[in-house]
Amino acid sequence: MSYSGWNNQGGGWQRPNLQPHAFDPYAQPDLFRGVLTRRVIAFLIDLIVLSIPVILAVIFIFVFGIITLSIGWALFALVSPLSVIWALVYYGSTLGGPHSATIGMRVMDLELRTWYGAPGYFVLGAMHAVCFWISVSVLSPLVLLIGPFNTRRRLLHDFVLGTVVINSSVRTQVAQPARPY
Repeated sequence: MSYSGWNNQGGGWQRPNLQPHAFDPYAQPDLFRGVLTRRVIAFLIDLIVLSIPVILAVIFIFVFGIITLSIGWALFALVSPLSVIWALVYYGSTLGGPHSATIGMRVMDLELRTWYGAPGYFVLGAMHAVCFWISVSVLSPLVLLIGPFNTRRRLLHDFVLGTVVINSSVRTQVAQPARPY
């Protein structure tokens, strides 16, 4: 196969056997109905879940600083890096777990899938969070307005990573994951 994706097998140029998307918004519109609203609510739930251990750690460091006569307050320098690590582990393990969804997404009946139908995995989940925060930080929250203008209700970081968020409440209608070969 050549670099451009076309091959010259059998004496003529042929288009390669390209794999179709596993989720068709026209054949299965229920998979994408209300996804954007549910994603916003799921994000807010996930922010609460992420902030609880961080708040508990800050309270512990504050009390520890009082007990140690302000020496323990040096641990406040670790709060930011540990918060980032905690968020990456949270998103990676939940999106890469058996449900392919964070706690907020499970509450809202959402599920992350690759464009060809496979469930998420740890690195994809962690990169999903990284790409989301970078896109929102650099390009402003207006980048989220891309969702209503495409049929699969994908956001910018979904396009970059090749993911789709679907309603898991209609999972019985979801096609089997496509094989990568």
